[in-house]
Amino acid sequence: MHASAELSAEERLRRIERVTDTSLANLDVNGLLRDILARVREVLGVDMATVMLLDPAGEELIATAAVGLDDAVKQGVRMPVGHGFAGTVLADRQASVFDQVTDDLLVSRALRERGISSLAGAPMVTSSGVTIGVLCVGAFTEHAFTDHDARLVQVAADRIASVSQVSSSRAERIAATVLQHSLLPGKLPEIPSATMDGRYVGGADHGIGGDWYDVFALPGDRTGIVVGDVVGHGLSAAVVMGRLRSALRAYALDDDNPAHVLHKLDRKVTHFESDAMATVSYAIYEPATARMVFSLAGHLPPVVAKSGGCGELVDAPVDPPVGVEVSKKPRRTTEIEVAPDSVVCFYTDGLVERGKQPIDIGLKNLCGAVTCAPAGAVCATVMNELVTESSNDDVTLLVLSRATAAV
Repeated sequence: MHASAELSAEERLRRIERVTDTSLANLDVNGLLRDILARVREVLGVDMATVMLLDPAGEELIATAAVGLDDAVKQGVRMPVGHGFAGTVLADRQASVFDQVTDDLLVSRALRERGISSLAGAPMVTSSGVTIGVLCVGAFTEHAFTDHDARLVQVAADRIASVSQVSSSRAERIAATVLQHSLLPGKLPEIPSATMDGRYVGGADHGIGGDWYDVFALPGDRTGIVVGDVVGHGLSAAVVMGRLRSALRAYALDDDNPAHVLHKLDRKVTHFESDAMATVSYAIYEPATARMVFSLAGHLPPVVAKSGGCGELVDAPVDPPVGVEVSKKPRRTTEIEVAPDSVVCFYTDGLVERGKQPIDIGLKNLCGAVTCAPAGAVCATVMNELVTESSNDDVTLLVLSRATAAV
């Protein structure tokens, strides 16, 4: 190889690397991919470039972004792993060149109609070794791809995988945050002779998770009160949380018994969300009688504080979380009186768990922090005393108070 040709090859490699480096700041995943593909096409001197990402099941590749072949994306082109050029590249786990393109390689009609003559592709592997898709480039005329071209495509694929992973992670965090906060209630319903307030803080280590609280009006001037915690973090947990929240609200309109509502929610999760699990506390409060009935699905019991004293855990049975399996034993309820000058505090485990510290210590600290005061004051005190720099999990707190003034 001539020195000038070698220099050209090195320059092409540098340009490929610079393409992905300068795109790291772009948070729009689709725009990011199209921008990178346009530059890859220019550097490699090809007519089209496309990214095909694996579906969640790992069985098909889906055309996600393309330049020079936008129809593939618009038509939602899918290729089974092991079939077509992209499926073959993924199955072989290495960069491949197809100078003789046959119809069996062109699974997509869009590709056949455009008259693709030559193809080169490489698997997209993240820095952690996870294969997320395939980068393919092609020419509409004969284009003799060399081994060096194949190496360049592989470098580009690896770089795109790395950038996509970073950008997708950022986008997922943003989407999870927006979804989480959109599903938390705004102004809580007004309850006669009582105040309510709530707090939610995402975990320091993993950001948004599946914690939520909800308060809604029910027929008969009653109020539904929910605190839940979906196992997991990130966008997937937030999505499951949103589904559970909507389903529970629907069941709450059809049944006055919190245990029955949680049973229906359990059936729904077990059947439709096989990988999901959540702890849930659901209570119904009736201002006219000051009675509250609640059921616990794997959730920690509420704390009650009365005038002149600190909080105490309510002695209540705890049934299995939703999503474990539908139990043959009926779920149970507990009924308490919310007397004047008393407070009921619901929460998630992130408020009381601290590393290897026994949870009993966290529960004791919570009981000590809950006093008989208006709901906003109780929330402020509890969050100030229990949420510290060592709090790594999501924290959710919801307080119902019948206290008229701080004591």
